[in-house]
Amino acid sequence: MFPYQKSIQKPAVVSGMGLHTGAMARMTFQPAPANSGIRFARVDLPEKPVIPASVELVKETQRGTTLELDGVSVHTVEHVLAALAGLGIDNCVVELEGPEPPISDGSAKSFTEALVKAGIVNLNAKRNVFVPEAPIFYQDGATSIVILPSDKLRISCTIQFPNQRLESQHLTLDLDDGVFEREVASARTFCFYEEVKPLMDSGLIKGGSLECAVVIKDDEILSKEALRFRDEFVRHKILDILGDVTLLGQPIQGHIIAVRPGHAANVAITQKVLAIVKKKRGAKKYLAEGATYEQMDIVELLNTLPHRYPFLMVDRILKIEGTSIVGLKNVTINEPFFEGHFPGHPVMPGVLQVEAMAQVAGVLMLKKGESTGKIAYFMSADKVKFRKPVTPGDTLFIEVELTKARANKIGRAQGRILVNNEIVSEAELMFSILDRDSEES
Repeated sequence: MFPYQKSIQKPAVVSGMGLHTGAMARMTFQPAPANSGIRFARVDLPEKPVIPASVELVKETQRGTTLELDGVSVHTVEHVLAALAGLGIDNCVVELEGPEPPISDGSAKSFTEALVKAGIVNLNAKRNVFVPEAPIFYQDGATSIVILPSDKLRISCTIQFPNQRLESQHLTLDLDDGVFEREVASARTFCFYEEVKPLMDSGLIKGGSLECAVVIKDDEILSKEALRFRDEFVRHKILDILGDVTLLGQPIQGHIIAVRPGHAANVAITQKVLAIVKKKRGAKKYLAEGATYEQMDIVELLNTLPHRYPFLMVDRILKIEGTSIVGLKNVTINEPFFEGHFPGHPVMPGVLQVEAMAQVAGVLMLKKGESTGKIAYFMSADKVKFRKPVTPGDTLFIEVELTKARANKIGRAQGRILVNNEIVSEAELMFSILDRDSEES
């Protein structure tokens, strides 16, 4: 893995026809600053709209990966992204005069050569690499992809076509030290002869020809030139995988093992990775912001709150600042309420989400000097909203803002719970602070 972010030294241009749209396009790779990522700019349209290379913007995965933002699309981005990722380029603006990059010869060779010729430069910023801590798995029928922890980016791919005479192919490559340029970049896209007419009838491959694709007909290879590798087809699948996972927005240091992959599966596993990244990003954000503020581990929580298993709904306090607090709760399948809520479809009860907000609010109130050693009693909840279900594996970030604290120890607070940076529930809370020996009915 390259330690520093990279961009290109000067612009690079590639022109040609798009595979699916059949439209002529001029594509210019432009240098970009650190931390700006890869972005497509439709410079042929008014206001030159920009579409970030993000898996969240994937619109279509039929025979290619299409991005769309505010009604503006860029088709078949995977070969361009593979060339950038294969060369370790993290930041680049890809200007397009047209709706689709040129297909060239059906590989990433022309893009790779243009980028190398433009010059690749290190930027003064470290790469933000995703390293999986545990296996990440996706399966749909005979298609499966798993990402395992590894010390480098490694891709293993197996392709099988049971209804065709093409033999199965398997290959494992470590994508470092120029391997992409030598072993992957020139592998061309392919299809079976029987697929050509249905694809044309669907309005696809308008720019397709034997100059930009390999067509397999029984035991015969139809192409303008011989195969570039004995196993060229599995190498192209590795190219597609690399291009699609680049939509994560940061490089992956892991072992990707794919069986019969396609763009839909590549995108699906990337979306799973993004969910993990968002969860970590949320935790890191609070920890970074709260580094100079008070935090509480589970031992301190047990010394502050009277709640115990199975009713303690917060695992850690990430940040306390003034009248605001952020708590964390890891939801696992071992939660006792999942046994009955609901069998076969585990969902965290909304009332327990409200209780989690109330407990975090209670911590905030009890940490105030005059309330130390007392108990926070939850009194009421108003304007409660549940927006999305909470399921096993979710990490809850519980944000509470104290809005009113009266002298008679009655407090009001606004609470909300986020999962993957999206609000799943919120409520206005009221509670009171009493001495531990007070009588309560």
